Amino acid sequence: MVREFPVFHPPAAGTHGWDGSSNGFHPAASVKAQVDNVSIDFNFVYPPALISCGNYRPIPTLGFFFGDNPLKNPFTLLLLEVSFIILTTRVLRFLLKPLKQPRIVSEVIGGMFIGPSILGRSEKFTSIMFPVDNQFLVRNIGAMGFTYYFFLAGVKMDLSLVRKTSKKQLYIAIAGVALPCTFISIVAFSLRKSMDKELARLSSIGFICTGLALPLFPVLHSILKELNLLSSEIGRLGLSIAVISDAMGVGVMVIFEAAKQGEGKALAVVWYLISLVGFVVLTVFVIRRALSRVVEITPDGKPVDQAYVVAILLGVLIMGFLADMFGIAIANGAFWLGLAIPDGPPLGSTLVERSETVILEVLMPFSFAFVGLYVDVNAMSSAGWSGLGPLFAITMTGYVSKFLGTLITSAFFELPIRDGVVLSFIMILRGQVEIVVFLHWMDKKIIEVPGFTLMVLAITSWTAIATPLISILYDPTRPYQVLKRRTIQHTPPEDSELRILLCIYDEDSTAALINLLEISNPTLSTPFVIFALRLIDLVGRASPVLIDHEKQEDHDSKYAVSHTIHNAWKNYQESKGECIEIHPFTAIVPNRTMYQDICDLALVKKATLIILPFHKECLDTLGGKLTELVRLGVRSVNSNVINHAPCSVGVLVDKGHVRHTYMAFRNTVLHFAVLFLGGADAREALCYADRMAGNLNVSLTVIRFLSHNSEGDDEMEKKMDDGVVTWFWVKNERNERVSYREVVVRNGEETIAAIQAVSDDNNNYDVWIVGRKQGINPVLLEGLSNWSENDELGIIGDFVSSYDFGGTASVLVVQQQVLRGQGADSTSGSSGGFPCNPIQKVKDVVNPWCRLLGFGIS
Repeated sequence: MVREFPVFHPPAAGTHGWDGSSNGFHPAASVKAQVDNVSIDFNFVYPPALISCGNYRPIPTLGFFFGDNPLKNPFTLLLLEVSFIILTTRVLRFLLKPLKQPRIVSEVIGGMFIGPSILGRSEKFTSIMFPVDNQFLVRNIGAMGFTYYFFLAGVKMDLSLVRKTSKKQLYIAIAGVALPCTFISIVAFSLRKSMDKELARLSSIGFICTGLALPLFPVLHSILKELNLLSSEIGRLGLSIAVISDAMGVGVMVIFEAAKQGEGKALAVVWYLISLVGFVVLTVFVIRRALSRVVEITPDGKPVDQAYVVAILLGVLIMGFLADMFGIAIANGAFWLGLAIPDGPPLGSTLVERSETVILEVLMPFSFAFVGLYVDVNAMSSAGWSGLGPLFAITMTGYVSKFLGTLITSAFFELPIRDGVVLSFIMILRGQVEIVVFLHWMDKKIIEVPGFTLMVLAITSWTAIATPLISILYDPTRPYQVLKRRTIQHTPPEDSELRILLCIYDEDSTAALINLLEISNPTLSTPFVIFALRLIDLVGRASPVLIDHEKQEDHDSKYAVSHTIHNAWKNYQESKGECIEIHPFTAIVPNRTMYQDICDLALVKKATLIILPFHKECLDTLGGKLTELVRLGVRSVNSNVINHAPCSVGVLVDKGHVRHTYMAFRNTVLHFAVLFLGGADAREALCYADRMAGNLNVSLTVIRFLSHNSEGDDEMEKKMDDGVVTWFWVKNERNERVSYREVVVRNGEETIAAIQAVSDDNNNYDVWIVGRKQGINPVLLEGLSNWSENDELGIIGDFVSSYDFGGTASVLVVQQQVLRGQGADSTSGSSGGFPCNPIQKVKDVVNPWCRLLGFGIS
């Protein structure tokens, strides 16, 4: 049989056939088959759509230098597209970051950049970089990226927030959904006659109402995480409201989805609901139990076996396929599978750690390229205002009513007006989930490309405006900068109780902190109240958690390491009796916002002192050598606590000596040295050392540094230093274990030489105690400012803790509480905090981007 394909005749006007300009067939083209002398014509064999015939692309084997074009190979072209897409989004993220723009804004703009709105307008660019067959690959990889994004969102989502709902959160959530739905419905029905036929359907209006009214949890979480607001009061409130709203919205969206399914056949509604129920039963009663079994068989403190991780990631694709097959939507299958996974360690955290980077940094750029290939500003302009006006009015009504509804309800519950405005801006943040919803609307023919473009531009604009306003209006550190003195120096004599917050990052830091307390001499007359805060980086869940183990002991079962730490504190409390009262806590929060939980707990518990382990630790190894251990992420946490703490702060640099002497502590005399260089921090350090001086096993030496001829002295600081030193000396005059010396120096070099000489003369010091930097005479540090590497310790603290200084003595660096508006560190930009002055905050937002352009704002 010989087949002639196609039969070509130049078509006359109004006829069907081959279109040379588009390289394809027009509908109803003819095909002729010939067998021997018999010829058969097949007319009108094609469906009513243009069928394109692409050229076969041979796979090159020799390379560019042999004349092969690598762009003719689909795979090498895909590699180039991957590089181009990721590079574009990265560059835009870098450019927009100084303007406090969230990641979603830069990624949407990056997708639009390569689509028909900007670069895609050039036919040459499209034919080279994104030909039709490769666009198919980009769209499919992008859909896969969204699928895995929804899976991660489900893994992190904390449904327990629904059970912890207060009336305030519940009513704000209800008002924030009900009010927009009401106003959107009113506007939609009033404009119904001017809408497209599909958009005017009742089910379509219901889809749009719920889509615009719901503040979706995954989007809010990602943006609040970027703004460092997850652990803030307003951030926790916003996440709780979002979870409640999502829980309410799921049922409503199921109703409208069923109504949409029933528009074709009434029986389709029944099958849709049966499929939905079956899918939920499979997820809750089969998959959830199987995953819980995986958690049970995983040893405590160990990650889940790699085979289970691979099986679950494969299960995301299977669940997406099943969900799409039953008409439930691909993203729902992945999201529900994520919800079925027990959050936190060992399973949830392992999945997030091993997949998040690939999903967010490799797959998601494809997802936004997928979106960008649909976004077409030219199509929107062609549709005109008459076609898009109703949809624009509905969208604006939704966002404005959402903002006002949240603001009015917040005011009813007496939330401060500024916090209410910030919460309202948080509730209108939009991102990835809404874009997927819009794509679903296009699949359902509710909107076309012009409407999709309008909706994407609308959510991007709202988020781009709201995010920097949130960072300008809300200062998460404001509650911690109190005006009341919470220092050891200013603790009234009648208040003999010392309240200390200990920050514990790992097991290694526990022993050193216990020993420091023992050295600090807790007694029946001067008892210590200790708040032992175990800090764990938040991985595998979205909502930060603060656990009070005296009330919620069962919550600690996922974190086996905490058992060992809290058991050590229990044993120590039993050994000290009534001298020490210990309250164990665990905070599971992101590293970037960990300082907020520390400061908040210190504020609530009225702590006088926060003690932080240094981010580096020296461990003894075989042969007496010291090995340096670095705790990742701890340095930024310590710096932020120092900058924003509502009380005094101590940083303990443990070189192992104090830890190892505790077992023989009762029979050993420890030698401490206080380096008193003057200023508020030095006075606080001396007052803390005074408590240690009461311990019979402690020998204390105080060395005061004075400048030659009082050069550079601040008279007020000098008088306060003299007062504290005199008080200390009079109190310990008859204590033979306490000695006092004065050293006069001319500059920083002599200061360092004097400290080194003190160490050489008495190499038996076990602990150095030093003030950080407030109020030190600059003459004493002249020439040393460029030497310090660890700002959290100050110049002198960094020197005595360094390897160059030598010895195994540990170091305690003390900073006295910095009151609001005092001290250079209170608004340090490096700390991740925000200045209190709104005008200054605007400048801080705009200036970095302006500097990129070569100018700044003074």
